[in-house]
Amino acid sequence: MDFELKPLSGAQAAQWAVDAVLVLVPDSLVAADGTDALTELVREALRRGDLESGAGKCLSCYRPAGFKAGRVVLVRAGDGSSSSVRKAMAAGLGQLKVPGVKKLGVLLSLLERDAAVVRTAMTAAADATYSYVTTKPSAHARSLKQVVLGVKDLAASRQEFQMGQALVTGVELAKEWANRPANHATPSQLADAARKLGRQPRIKTEVLGPKEVAALGMGAFLAVARGSAEPLRFIVMQYQGGAKGSAPVVLVGKGITFDTGGISIKPAAEMDEMKFDMGGAASVLGTFAALAELQPAINVVGIIPSCENMPDGLAVKPGDVVTSMSGQTIEILNTDAEGRLILCDALTYAARFKPRCVVDIATLTGACVIALGAVRSGLFANREELADAFRVAGDRSLDLCWRMPLDDDYAEGLKSNFADMGNVAGRAGGAITAAKFLQKFVAETPWVHLDIAGTAWKSGAAKGSTGRPVPLLLQYLVDQAAVAENDKPIQKKRRVVAASRRA
Repeated sequence: MDFELKPLSGAQAAQWAVDAVLVLVPDSLVAADGTDALTELVREALRRGDLESGAGKCLSCYRPAGFKAGRVVLVRAGDGSSSSVRKAMAAGLGQLKVPGVKKLGVLLSLLERDAAVVRTAMTAAADATYSYVTTKPSAHARSLKQVVLGVKDLAASRQEFQMGQALVTGVELAKEWANRPANHATPSQLADAARKLGRQPRIKTEVLGPKEVAALGMGAFLAVARGSAEPLRFIVMQYQGGAKGSAPVVLVGKGITFDTGGISIKPAAEMDEMKFDMGGAASVLGTFAALAELQPAINVVGIIPSCENMPDGLAVKPGDVVTSMSGQTIEILNTDAEGRLILCDALTYAARFKPRCVVDIATLTGACVIALGAVRSGLFANREELADAFRVAGDRSLDLCWRMPLDDDYAEGLKSNFADMGNVAGRAGGAITAAKFLQKFVAETPWVHLDIAGTAWKSGAAKGSTGRPVPLLLQYLVDQAAVAENDKPIQKKRRVVAASRRA
């Protein structure tokens, strides 16, 4: 989808040469002054009570007098906050799902803080019109081709506009790969997608196969992959946006392209949704696509261990003991707790990059769905400042997370009589004990674990990937790039002072 940013007042909106105009009207606007066509339309709608207060309340008009656009939708934007604007955009676009609307104008300039919600309007427009077509020839591709955003101040809106463009690119790539059926999104095909990203500026990609993974001693990862005819792939991407030698943020995405549960096989009902078990991997691909477009000044490494979890004669069995890359042994008590097995070796591998922090992203536990539902992703962190940074990034991006505990007592259930640890610890606190398992492989490295089992996709009639947590990850990375940039003058001053002292 193509986006354009344009300085535009309410008075100019009537002359907008677009197929339809979506006008966001704040609840604080209870009367309208002026003689232009839009002002008169809004004033009459308010006078008659046809445009109620409340984010998402709409009034649809066909060929209103004085407008070039054939359709005009007035939609209440509540208090003008990002969450209200997202709701308003979804409601307004629901009124405009017609083939004739190919160029849409979205008027934000009636809002007090229009520049602050440009990104939200863009991502909401993309989300409301997204259509998956890769394996569905009968599906209609998105008919809306261009969205023009009218704002008061072009310069003030530019940064949010650029962020919005990058987010739409990243989220839609994540959706594409998570939505694909498992036979169209194998580990090898994920690796090809990563190689394609490696052709973008500042990104390089390396892909390891079974032999290289075996040579590294990744016994836990190899154990999960054993039961599938599809060969595993270990994908490493590097984005070099910061200073050479600057410690990177490492993103590790769980890439189980289909999860049967292995020998501990899942029930048949809804097993098709286990194609979404590579949502963490999809989010890493999407984040790198967004980085390529936005080009922030930060170094990032993306690691994706990818394989299928299948139950053939070679598959790992409950009770088997495997040796991880870290040297720690694991008793596999449940083969359906496979995500943590591929992640633990990836976390050990991540240490070679001497990261400033490691963030793993995984559709890891049904327990997290029970705890937090589909609203917030589970956040686990071994540093207070990391937890705070992700909370802030979640609030800013509307990609919310909620911190969960990491008390040492939760690890008691992972003890094993036959290995250094078991891979499960019972039903109680399952999301937490899974996180405690992963924590055993990060040592003192600053670390965040995002359990996205409840937020990575939707079930039912709206079944499909959400593209989360690409917005959260990108916001965190951009925030960290800004922190590093702000620290530069301080660092330079320190070097000058040190040099003068030596002199």
